[in-house]
Amino acid sequence: MPDLIHNLEAVQQRIALAAHVAGRDARSIALLAVSKTFPAEDVRAAHAAGQRAFGENYVQEALTKIEVLADLRSTLEWHFIGPLQSNKTRPVAEQFDWVHSVDRLKIAQRLSEQRPETLPPLNVCLQVNISGEASKSGVSVDEAVQVAKDIAALPRLRLRGLMAIPEPAGSIDDQRVPHRRLRELFERLVGEGLELDTLSMGMSSDLEAAVLEGATIVRVGTAIFGARDYSH
Repeated sequence: MPDLIHNLEAVQQRIALAAHVAGRDARSIALLAVSKTFPAEDVRAAHAAGQRAFGENYVQEALTKIEVLADLRSTLEWHFIGPLQSNKTRPVAEQFDWVHSVDRLKIAQRLSEQRPETLPPLNVCLQVNISGEASKSGVSVDEAVQVAKDIAALPRLRLRGLMAIPEPAGSIDDQRVPHRRLRELFERLVGEGLELDTLSMGMSSDLEAAVLEGATIVRVGTAIFGARDYSH
């Protein structure tokens, strides 16, 4: 899959260039390859090219891939990044390494209760509705401090930081505004005593703006795997 390998390299170069402009070490920014709707073979090919962290949005599809790729499990990192319903938390708690889309305390409580004792704590990010869109999941900026503190106190979870999906914007200056808002909230939480290290923000179209504003994980799908076909 030469295209996929070329795309991976191109995205890494984009991250490196943005990091250079921001005066940051590119190694401080992790690439999460968003493999939703793409087959397990594509994940295997990306893994062979050196990619280790993969993001999935749909529980059942992800569980099938995790099973098919069980031989790679020790060197794969599975991140759940989609909306998570209460009745789907158990398999996610049992099978994933990260959940970026914790958008309310109830979900965190269920993940905490259902995370097996035999596994390390589940890494989670609190999803913030940074642009205040009615259609988007996530806590409001005003709610975030208390919810983050409540999640950080739960056993079997490790609150790593914040995640957001800002509304699309045209120019890089406009794209930077919501990412900056998320970083400022992150800094406020750290100032309140929470031990956080992760800002999950930036996708194929705005990863440069996110890196400039401090992203530590960028979630990139289309620029790696190509356009998605949702017809199936």
